[in-house]
Amino acid sequence: MPAEGRPLLLAKAAALRYVPLPMKTEIFTIEPSMPDTAIIDAAAIAVRQGALVAFPTETVYGIACRALPESIARLSRLKGAASDRPYTLHIAAKDDLKRYIERLGARSQKLIDTVWPGPLTVVFDISGYNLRRARQLFDGDVFRLLYGRDSIGIRCPDHPVAYELLRRAGVAVVAPSANPAGRPPPGDAASVLSYFNGLVDIVLDAGPCRCKTSSTVVKVGKQKLEILRHGVLPADEVRKMWQVTVLFVCTGNTCRSAMAEGYFRHFMAQKTGCGVDKLSECGYKVISAGTVAEKGLSAAPEAVEACAGDGVDIHGHRSLRLSAELIEQSDVIFAMTGRHCRQIASIAPQSNSRCRMLDPAADVLDPVGGGREVYSECAAMIRRAVKARVEEIEP
Repeated sequence: MPAEGRPLLLAKAAALRYVPLPMKTEIFTIEPSMPDTAIIDAAAIAVRQGALVAFPTETVYGIACRALPESIARLSRLKGAASDRPYTLHIAAKDDLKRYIERLGARSQKLIDTVWPGPLTVVFDISGYNLRRARQLFDGDVFRLLYGRDSIGIRCPDHPVAYELLRRAGVAVVAPSANPAGRPPPGDAASVLSYFNGLVDIVLDAGPCRCKTSSTVVKVGKQKLEILRHGVLPADEVRKMWQVTVLFVCTGNTCRSAMAEGYFRHFMAQKTGCGVDKLSECGYKVISAGTVAEKGLSAAPEAVEACAGDGVDIHGHRSLRLSAELIEQSDVIFAMTGRHCRQIASIAPQSNSRCRMLDPAADVLDPVGGGREVYSECAAMIRRAVKARVEEIEP
């Protein structure tokens, strides 16, 4: 954009209009706890018109830039970065993610529900339905800018000024840190101006950032979570936030829930391409427990035999007693019967939204005391129900 055409925020921001004047960086001081809506509105309009607006997040200051080729080219020149480098999309609220990725895997959903808004940038692999939908929603140039290399990096910052600016802009906005390539990211407006005074259009000065350290960047895939950049959040903490814990519950935890756990591991390993013994590394922790179980018992021989017929090995299973702690740490709970659901709710009333029947149509009855045929029929019912549940999960 030529200098004489760059938008300049008027001193009276409430006017919400721009005049073509020589390049000058307009600096506005904002109280973070009560942002001036006139200033934010004007800055949002400037972003829509192609301006570069420096603004605070909880980590460092960033430069808001509309995701259009000419704006991105100017941003890249400013930062001294490669023109084809991928920039991270910034959204006001985590619900805005649905505009860019409609179908989200269980692990990614847990991660963003736990962290966002917050200091985590997530790079999503895009394929299948999400990729086809993105091509329909965005024209070719914008699609290539946002979804280059069949992936998209998205961040939802935790700062009131960032929230208001991104919400009011109402367009796709990328926002790299406000520093030249190879220089430290700025934790306050003064540092932004030391780099870009007279080069960016607007600086929204809301004081120093809370963290003063860049966000952690991760890439989520079908089989693993990859740390692309270490930042505010420790890597081990992020991996725990990404992991989904699935709990199966019966009475004694030596047959029904033990078999369900074994079948779930089997089918989920097939779906993700992970080995059964690598599921935890792939983001799935699978456990089972019994409401009156005695700790440390092996699976019933008939249950082991029934599962073995399907290539599922549960001979190493050891029983656990259901506890409030196990329930609390579980993201999804599958109960064998309605009675088990009620027992789980009595132990942890807040678990209702996470607990469901393994087979929505019928109780999985206890085979204890029956012969091999009863156990085989029980295993077949569990196998069908677990396979259907696994198919429901977006990996």
